[in-house]
Amino acid sequence: MENLEQAIAQRIWQSEQQRITFAEFMEMALYHPQFGYYATPGSIIGAQGDFVTSPHMGSDFGELIAEQFADMWEALGQPKTFTVMEMGAGQGLVAGDAIAYLKSHHPNCLKALTYIIVEKSPALRAEQKKRLAQWQQQGVLIRWQTLQDIESGTIIGCAFSNELVDAFPVHWIQLLNQKLVEKWVTLKGKQFVSIPGPLSTPKIEQHLDWVGIDLDLAFGYPEEYLTEVNLAAVSWIDQVADKIHKGYILTIDYGYTAQKYYSPVRREGTLQCYYRHSYHNDPLIHVGEQDITAHVNFTTLEQRGEEIALKKIGFVQQGLFLMALGLSDRLTALSQSTLQSTQLATAQNIQNIMMRREALHQLISPMGLGNFGVLIQGKNLTQTEIARPLKGLTIPPMV
Repeated sequence: MENLEQAIAQRIWQSEQQRITFAEFMEMALYHPQFGYYATPGSIIGAQGDFVTSPHMGSDFGELIAEQFADMWEALGQPKTFTVMEMGAGQGLVAGDAIAYLKSHHPNCLKALTYIIVEKSPALRAEQKKRLAQWQQQGVLIRWQTLQDIESGTIIGCAFSNELVDAFPVHWIQLLNQKLVEKWVTLKGKQFVSIPGPLSTPKIEQHLDWVGIDLDLAFGYPEEYLTEVNLAAVSWIDQVADKIHKGYILTIDYGYTAQKYYSPVRREGTLQCYYRHSYHNDPLIHVGEQDITAHVNFTTLEQRGEEIALKKIGFVQQGLFLMALGLSDRLTALSQSTLQSTQLATAQNIQNIMMRREALHQLISPMGLGNFGVLIQGKNLTQTEIARPLKGLTIPPMV
């Protein structure tokens, strides 16, 4: 096998009807162990890659997340062993920034910390290990594991993810001739194309019913309405919750509640592709060279969480979450630094301050990263622990 397109084509040829679900296509395009987008060595995230995430705005994001970790450690009674399990850690930026912040601001929390990273990509794992080696050398407990390797009910702490669930493979579905069909992937010559076909599993319709959605023309849905169903998110939250003995699940991502996700006006769905810092909605091109995402249906995580004894602690926009954790104080301090710098500092220092201020504003912008959702769920918490407000969910001061 020489490349990803050949690997996917072979999977199609070997299938009974010479077609595969889009979920299977997306799984291979992103996670094929040899040729998948996330398995490919090189910079795929950040200024030189295809997209930028919150950690690339500077160290502030990871530091503020660390403030929430420390607050959770306090809320749990300062356990002697406090585990953060980060899933899909990218280049390890949050981990590095969070550990550095804990060392300088919450050293006792750092002493209790075990940092587990769950990462499927060999290329990203290698980059994480290189970035975090200095902390391991200083005695910080950091290890890499799969979810399958972690024993059930062993984690006291926080399971954390940032922009992970949006990259789970989704089933691509459409309302066609007043009937719900699935868009499958096949070959036309050497090109991948989508074709309508029957639903690959009854779980798709069951999932829609479960989150209270009826895709029917009678409810205002237009003909050829296109959307997605993320069945993988259900099994993921099940696995994550299973590993936790006591603590929190902190999920940050872009998405909506089910009612907004499946709004009739969102007729093209939420599927997006990122290729060289531009985005489009054709996932069947640039195979293995572009990121493919779909917005998160937070209702799925909340409802499934309730069924498996997770307590919803809170849901808030990222902008408000980070402001509550201290970003507002950082903006105020920068404003004061700017005033002083106009008289005392060099032009370069002033420019650096303004660039950092812009980065902080991007983290809370309601038109971008600030509109991401932050969902916090708890497991096996006492009523007192549930009643104690987490710092990131308090109302931030206005600046």
